[in-house]
Amino acid sequence: MLHKRRKNKLSNAKNIIFMFFTSLFILVWSQSSNGQALELSSEDLIRYTSKWQGERFADGRPRVPDEIVERMRSVNIEEAWSVLRNEGYDYQFERGWKHVHPGGVLVGRALTTMYMPLRPDVDEEIRKAGASAGYIGNEVSWPIDMLVPGDVYVADAWGKEAGGVIIGGNLANSIFAKSGNGVVVDGEVRDLEQLEAIEGFNAFVRNWNPSYYWASMLIGINIPTRIGSVTVMPGDIVLGKREGIIFIPSHLAEKVVKTSEIVRLKDLFGVQRLKEGTYTPGQIDARWSEEINQDFEEWLEDHIDELPVPKEQIQELLKERTW
Repeated sequence: MLHKRRKNKLSNAKNIIFMFFTSLFILVWSQSSNGQALELSSEDLIRYTSKWQGERFADGRPRVPDEIVERMRSVNIEEAWSVLRNEGYDYQFERGWKHVHPGGVLVGRALTTMYMPLRPDVDEEIRKAGASAGYIGNEVSWPIDMLVPGDVYVADAWGKEAGGVIIGGNLANSIFAKSGNGVVVDGEVRDLEQLEAIEGFNAFVRNWNPSYYWASMLIGINIPTRIGSVTVMPGDIVLGKREGIIFIPSHLAEKVVKTSEIVRLKDLFGVQRLKEGTYTPGQIDARWSEEINQDFEEWLEDHIDELPVPKEQIQELLKERTW
């Protein structure tokens, strides 16, 4: 009974989040200055991701540098979670996924979408707005046409089963052709065998379903999106591994990467010194003394060409000395 009450509380919290951002989106959509159907204006997107101070795409979406995105591939979920938790971001991880290529890593910048249960009168207006904005084809293809290399297509498909499938073999091939990347779908997808044949394409989905798209409607593109218990913003960095997916706010991506690299190097150093008997476990597990920190720096310089972090990045870490 206690477990059931906790589950209901979590479900209610998710619904509150969902309704809040849906209302927020509708408000902003109605006041949007750029006239693009279903999208936040670039000004609004910049406002809601204001902590990001770097480069942006034309639509206002944060553009975390390619170098940081690639370095993110080696980050452990636990390391990323710890950084985000320390920064006050408590709900960034979501588990319970099925993978097209189990064990594969998914990394990239989020392009977000939101689907809702089909309501014909609302959907009719969405289609009219899409046509006026120049969108081509069915609604499920609209966000795919906007993908650029490095994007991860992130879709809240409200866990829909039959009739809510928004991705199949054809669309998956189009997604991969445009982004070179995979997808996160909080819902079900079809054509597993075709998806498995796309080398390099990874999808994190809730389940598989042979039906097609007829019971959903696209309500927003590049808006705040709920994936399970996580609020995902356009431009967030998606890191998907076997444990699940963590969504990293753009302004914290570099900190996550650098912290992970430091932890990785310190672990290697600590294990080696413990094997050599140089320090005790108590010394390595506690806050390091200045003597150990100095030893660590010298060790980095001596092994800089053979460590699992590139030389240039180690030199950058040494310069900043943030440990």
